[in-house]
Amino acid sequence: MEKILRKVKANVVVSSLLCVALGMVLVIWPGMSMQIVCAAIGVVIILTGVLKIVEYFLLKDGSLYAQTNLIFGIVLTVVGVWIVLKPDKVLAVIPIIVGIIIALHGIHKLQQAVTLGKSHYDKWWVALILGLLTVGFGVLLICKPFAALDTVVMLIGSFLIYDGLSNIWIISRVYKTAKRLRQEAEAVDVEAEEL
Repeated sequence: MEKILRKVKANVVVSSLLCVALGMVLVIWPGMSMQIVCAAIGVVIILTGVLKIVEYFLLKDGSLYAQTNLIFGIVLTVVGVWIVLKPDKVLAVIPIIVGIIIALHGIHKLQQAVTLGKSHYDKWWVALILGLLTVGFGVLLICKPFAALDTVVMLIGSFLIYDGLSNIWIISRVYKTAKRLRQEAEAVDVEAEEL
């Protein structure tokens, strides 16, 4: 189980670092061609979706988390391919698309916060706050598309940086908590054998 969890953690970290890198590019160079931005966003979304689908097949446990990952992965992959193939039609709706994706990430983070809470992790509420903020950022992009294209690009970049960094923090807490629970279970087994 720990081997699978390590692979899941690696997938999340890779996709999160891609989000941070893309976010930094958008913040530093907001004036670059939106066609390139569309293609880059599409590729990152496709990679994230594919990683979620791979994660589903690695877990194969039938849990709600695994099924959510599969659905989320398929949706992300389809949206990413559409963005890459039709960048000119996407420009006007990029803030809404990114807002939906960020809101979905937020919902996923809220699920992880609940898991941390059930596992008695002391700072589960930090993951809950990060999840709520992520949902809030997504809803803001959906409801309040900004007029200036540079502002939209910089805002999307900022949200991607935040989303990537918060993903890394939350998955590291989930991994740490799972490892602690495994060690506690092994300690109980050893004590039971000694009796």
